[in-house]
Amino acid sequence: MATWSPSLLHCSVIIQLYLSLHYFSSLISTNGQRVFLFPQSDKVSSIVSKQYRTAFHFQPPQNWINGPMYFNGVYHLFYQYNPNGSLWGDIIWGHSVSTDLINWIRLEPALNRTSPFDIKGCWSGSATILSLNQLVILYTGANTENQQVQNMAVPKNQSDPYLREWVKSDHNPLIQPVGDLDPGNFRDPTTGWLGPDGLWRIAVGAELNGHGAAILYKSEDFVHWNRTKKPLHSTNSSRIWECPDFYPVSYERNQGLDPSVPGSGKEKRVLKMSLTDTRMDYYLLGRYDEENDVFMPDKEIEEYWMWPRLDFGNYYASKSFYDLNKGRRILCGWTNESDSSSDDVAKGWAGIHAIPRSVWLDTTGKQLIQWPVEEIESLRTNAVHLQDTELKSGTKLEVNVTDASLADVEVEFNLPNLENAEDFDSSWLADPEGLCGTQNATWKGVIGPFGLLVLASDTLDELIAVFFRVYKDQNRYMVLMCSDTTRSSLREGMYKPAYGGFLDIPHLVRGRKLSLRTLIDHSVVESFGGGGRGCITARVYPMAITTGNTHIYVFNYGSATVGMTNLTAWSMRKASVNQKRA
Repeated sequence: MATWSPSLLHCSVIIQLYLSLHYFSSLISTNGQRVFLFPQSDKVSSIVSKQYRTAFHFQPPQNWINGPMYFNGVYHLFYQYNPNGSLWGDIIWGHSVSTDLINWIRLEPALNRTSPFDIKGCWSGSATILSLNQLVILYTGANTENQQVQNMAVPKNQSDPYLREWVKSDHNPLIQPVGDLDPGNFRDPTTGWLGPDGLWRIAVGAELNGHGAAILYKSEDFVHWNRTKKPLHSTNSSRIWECPDFYPVSYERNQGLDPSVPGSGKEKRVLKMSLTDTRMDYYLLGRYDEENDVFMPDKEIEEYWMWPRLDFGNYYASKSFYDLNKGRRILCGWTNESDSSSDDVAKGWAGIHAIPRSVWLDTTGKQLIQWPVEEIESLRTNAVHLQDTELKSGTKLEVNVTDASLADVEVEFNLPNLENAEDFDSSWLADPEGLCGTQNATWKGVIGPFGLLVLASDTLDELIAVFFRVYKDQNRYMVLMCSDTTRSSLREGMYKPAYGGFLDIPHLVRGRKLSLRTLIDHSVVESFGGGGRGCITARVYPMAITTGNTHIYVFNYGSATVGMTNLTAWSMRKASVNQKRA
């Protein structure tokens, strides 16, 4: 089972609430033990170093998380937290606050396992503002019979800016898994939204007849709920949908939309789901048929592996919220460790959050664009610039930042020789990760590989290659974006995959420009290709990190010359993450 990162609906007040909660998305539980959905060894030699701990990504002070909300000027992050260890178990709601989504203060836990309806776990949920004076949280609890039920909590003192204490409703559980609902696969209620009939709606992730679905419920008072005849949407190609998210999205970067406010008709709806089948986050774009209460995707895609992905890497259980303060929609997601559980025990912590991202629609209306929130730029220092550089075949130039293990790099490439691109094979669409592994950074193509080598050791025995390849497919070009971690560490027994996916870059032929931004924070590498049309998050543990001696290079190993219009790299200051409240 798993739950997700919750969020809060802003409803006619300056409040955004995003609860980034996620049960144990990248894994399942067998008799309380952690079982990963990817290969992993429990007996690899443990190298525990503070250098692997991130400096500006949110993570717990200790123990296990997978874990924001904005209320009266304060962002609140509620996260899944084990107070008793760094592995999954004894899950409650941790609570941290911030004014900028970057620096966080740790508070007391918000929810504990104290009642029959949540005694075996307070899992993920979401928050909704019902009125100026009514803020509520819905969350999944595991009851005494291991059934998953939906519960509610409200602030004990809503005038407290930190919202430190929460009270569970006397009506709990509000929604139980009855009829054809599997009680073991029924979780993660979404943020509520108002329909034109004045009724509240939420969706709950479920499994119907072995297939994934978002079950829709309606209510007049947010306490008594009735299930609709049809799901909001369902599929026949995957199992349970975890951490569903449903929200309107606009074409403007700084024009976030409130789900309860009627739109102009030009925006689209996003239905996002997290799949245990793959441990990945997918989404569909379409419209919301309010009369029939169903989601209508723009394009019916039967096989889930062909659905668009939010991130091609280690990124799961994401959830968005409407940030009225800056008029944007923000997306947050969880990224797991990729070393061993024995390492987690030795380190004393596990799991981080990716950098919050602004989300909006591409000009074509066919895909989402994601970009790190502007607040992260406040940590930039000591910029390094390279401009108008020709990257001939075999070129590797070092980017001399102050600290290559803590950096933000933005580069724009110019592609003058697109006509010479290799032919595209449509079968590659089924396995872009495999293609990134076989046609890796050392495999010489025509246009590519070119990009960045980061967290590279002196001898290049360790490195992470973030790169592009460009192929020709009839009248268009296909851009493969890869983040190859197979050489990220000399340690054996860790999960070191090649991540990747194809990007839709509609302006590539006209502009011949391709951008790449990579955030490097010790054990995490987050990359954004094509202006945010493709994202890859990776967790890595180079031994070179422990010596403090890593490097960044821009490279081109393809046969065709690639231009570099501009490169700017900054060293990054540390954020204040999870400091105790004074």
